[in-house]
Amino acid sequence: MRIKSQAKLLYLVHRIPYPPNKGDKIRSFHILKYLAKYYQIYLAGFVDQREDEAYISALTPYCEDSCFVRLAPIWSKLKSLKALITGDALSLPYYQNDNLQQWVDDVLNTYAIDKIFVFSSVMAQYISLQEACDAMNCVMDFVDIDSDKWAQYARSKSWPMSWVYQRESQKLFDYEKQISLSYHASLFVSDAEANLFKCLVPEAKHKIHAMSNGVDIEFFDPNLVYDNPYPENKKIIIFTGAMDYWPNVDAVVWFVETIFSSIKSEQLLFYIVGSNPSAQVLALKHYARVFITGRVADIRPYLANADIAVAPLRLARGIQNKVLEAMVMAKPILVTPQAKEGISFSFEQYQLLSEQAEFWRLKLLELSQNSKLCEDIGYHLRTYVIDHYSWSFHLKKLPELLKG
Repeated sequence: MRIKSQAKLLYLVHRIPYPPNKGDKIRSFHILKYLAKYYQIYLAGFVDQREDEAYISALTPYCEDSCFVRLAPIWSKLKSLKALITGDALSLPYYQNDNLQQWVDDVLNTYAIDKIFVFSSVMAQYISLQEACDAMNCVMDFVDIDSDKWAQYARSKSWPMSWVYQRESQKLFDYEKQISLSYHASLFVSDAEANLFKCLVPEAKHKIHAMSNGVDIEFFDPNLVYDNPYPENKKIIIFTGAMDYWPNVDAVVWFVETIFSSIKSEQLLFYIVGSNPSAQVLALKHYARVFITGRVADIRPYLANADIAVAPLRLARGIQNKVLEAMVMAKPILVTPQAKEGISFSFEQYQLLSEQAEFWRLKLLELSQNSKLCEDIGYHLRTYVIDHYSWSFHLKKLPELLKG
């Protein structure tokens, strides 16, 4: 229900925020849903998966008007190459579109836009930094420090990709810094991310804030009845996430090759549940007891009927929604230090945190043989999320930030 002050807000997103079935879309959708209570929303962004075009109409209740442009990955990658000449980050021309720019310009020229909320640094190019600084109250949700993510990629790759990723890291950081100095406020998904950025850009530290992700606690309810998608009488380990996203790909490849393949129990099955599995991910089905679902309509039956969740991420920034969702569904989840970043729960207390393969092997066997232990841990995980990670708790700071 809207609170009828009805100032006008332009909201730019790099990916359509519906359906809320992956990390960034979950956050951007709940922000949209919350802001629609206070503002007339003019929403614009990209659709990067053809099947998501069917969901544009689902956003109508939250918007006065919207514009979504189909993103063609091959063409966008070709456009990115011009950044090697202009000296920009490759990510910027990837998300540049004349039609979207025209729509944004028309909205700014036609309506008395009071506020601008930008989700992801690549969308800041649609508002001139000078205009953002001078004219309106603009808030940037960086979510993570994307430039640091590219630096992590650079360290994990050999030349020439290491050079490309290191260049992207530096160029994108330069842009992130300009945005943070021009915008009225910048958001990050955790205190750790916000504090790191304050160290990197101390001139803007007074405008940098943390706003954690949350979980839809009523939607993710383990007490509801879900059809079981798994074979009977098996113990299920689950990983969830977009499977064309490199940190997720790296995580499951490492997990299968280093940990799961050495566990000989025929009772244990590993399910990789997520959209667009890459060739590296698909190759894992050649290992015994590894299953790859691709995109699923609803993640909850897979979580509810699994026994153990894993988040073996070695490259990560910010808060992992996959971890919070497993927790709220009362599933014990094994995490690496990178996967638990930004989540204040003490995974160490329940022996769920390590980056050592042997620890993971032994813990998976222990949990798979002790249902009562899984239930006890799951109860504490869900209780903690309910108490600390509801969306309503974290989003309540937005109206104050947007006051300027």
